[in-house]
Amino acid sequence: MTDETDGPEDARTDDTPAEGERPLFEAPPPGEQERMVEAILFASAEPVTVAELNARMPHGADAARALPELQKRYEGRGVRVVRVGDAWAIRTAPDLGFLMQKETVETRKLSRAAIETLAIVAYHQPVTRAEIEEIRGVAVSRGTVDLLIELDWIRFGRRRETPGRPVTFVTTRAFLDHFGLESAKDLPGLRELRAAGLLDNRPPPGTGLDDEAPDDQPELFEDEGATSVEGKPPE
Repeated sequence: MTDETDGPEDARTDDTPAEGERPLFEAPPPGEQERMVEAILFASAEPVTVAELNARMPHGADAARALPELQKRYEGRGVRVVRVGDAWAIRTAPDLGFLMQKETVETRKLSRAAIETLAIVAYHQPVTRAEIEEIRGVAVSRGTVDLLIELDWIRFGRRRETPGRPVTFVTTRAFLDHFGLESAKDLPGLRELRAAGLLDNRPPPGTGLDDEAPDDQPELFEDEGATSVEGKPPE
């Protein structure tokens, strides 16, 4: 007698799921994935990337698919799901921001030099210190850049492939988050700045009428009445 040949079904290993069987790790339903993403964003003080979301969620979950649906569910609510650079966060709706003003412990006004330096980095990034000084027409005092770095609004970027390989400066995710921007492309243009009254007829830098304080007495913050951007001072 000869043995009968086993069919393809008998040749299946124990690790191969039979037809109709569920996989070992089944992804949560879409609605449950949205709830998971919502919980993570709600508990995170800082914006969270899609990769970080997927790393915290169960196997097979896809945060990238859950985020747009979650964003739609929060439309018109008191808080919104917003994109901040390459990350996501839950933030107060812009029209309700006035309700949060009582939570501000202290705000101080940046000096004009710091504002101009920040603006140059934002609009010209990546930019070197020498390029900042060339655009402003005056030297950058030694404390201005350090202050903006401590505020986490700018950071060091890649070095330029030029003689001396100078370091560049770029804005941070915290800068985008503070000013409610998705990316640097959302910065207002010259026409919008003039319409908002943020550009005036003050003498341009380098005319001798707007020089910075000497290095031994850097004035990083100005008194009330100066053009300003609110920011928390370093501790």
